[in-house]
Amino acid sequence: MMNYYSPLTYVVPPDEEGFYLKTILQNRMGLSRKLLSRLKLTEQGITVNGKREYISIKVNGGDVIEIRMQEEESEDILPQDLPLEILYEDEHLLIVNKESGMIVHPTHGHYLNTVANAAVHHWKERGENVRFRPVHRLDQETSGVLAIAKNPYVHQQISEQMIAHSITKEYLAIVHGTVAEDRGTIDAPIDRDPEQPHVRIVTPSGYRAVTHYETVRRYDGITLVRLMLETGRTHQIRVHMKHLGHPLLGDKMYGPEADAPARKSEGSPSGEARDAAEGCAAGEGVRGAPEAGSAACGAPKADSAAGEPACPPAADFAAGEAPGADVSGGVPGAPSAAPSPAADDAAGPALARQALHAYRLGFVHPGTRERVEFTAPLPADMQAVLDACE
Repeated sequence: MMNYYSPLTYVVPPDEEGFYLKTILQNRMGLSRKLLSRLKLTEQGITVNGKREYISIKVNGGDVIEIRMQEEESEDILPQDLPLEILYEDEHLLIVNKESGMIVHPTHGHYLNTVANAAVHHWKERGENVRFRPVHRLDQETSGVLAIAKNPYVHQQISEQMIAHSITKEYLAIVHGTVAEDRGTIDAPIDRDPEQPHVRIVTPSGYRAVTHYETVRRYDGITLVRLMLETGRTHQIRVHMKHLGHPLLGDKMYGPEADAPARKSEGSPSGEARDAAEGCAAGEGVRGAPEAGSAACGAPKADSAAGEPACPPAADFAAGEAPGADVSGGVPGAPSAAPSPAADDAAGPALARQALHAYRLGFVHPGTRERVEFTAPLPADMQAVLDACE
């Protein structure tokens, strides 16, 4: 006997009487051709008023259409009892706050200690048969909100929202140097570095990549920025901030230490980070008064749409006004700006990873069809950097 996930339901309104069932399934419920073909072959995949029907029939107002998907398991993923901070879960979605250092999905050479191992164990404990389907990915060292679909329909629906750029993806990052602009847009194409395929670079021949940013607060030698992704290229934020001349603190691939490996010893924090920690500990603190357009910690941000405080993590970092200035120099693929003079003296304690956190994720819930948002507070290691510079 087949086991199914909870059905997804659509009640035909009076003005859609006479529509073909196929039209309702594709245009109202949003089924892809692939998923529709799959459900047609499933015993209880598509029903109208509890009865299995051909998709060529015409429906009546008030008909109850239900789709059901068979339960699945990730048989190639080993359940593993690992800490998993769950922000939200229902029959359709699992939203977690991924910790830094954790890989999302098993890869060659990394079969354990991933979010997938932890999620599969969690579902086993709950008696659920679910296949691990991350809606998006986060770099191993990036922390924050991660969405996992619990059935193929939900995965498809959120993926289409990503393609349509209707999803809110907001990050917080600590970058080297003082970012002069209050807000801006980096529109610069990205592709693989031909000499180092695992590294991405800004290049005129690359794929379009757009990142909007806002300056949250300027410290002595570092800046806390909020970033909103319009596209989703690999390493996009890290590459774009380097292109802007403000690489992420602790970024071993795109930060200053990547260009000067001799400055750090094996297995120890970078020299710049150690010097910065000592500088903050000596009480250098915030560099004078905030620059124009910025806000002091705990004070309202003058140009914020919600008028919210600018200090993490208690502040609810709202998207604010639409970022405007294009900092790519008007020429996609223009040479990266020179690093800020303060970049080599960045404030803050040593970080074992790049200072990047997926703070907010918002989208239309495929089950309820209502817009939802999930947030994860700034993690302790990034907060410690800011606290050291108070």
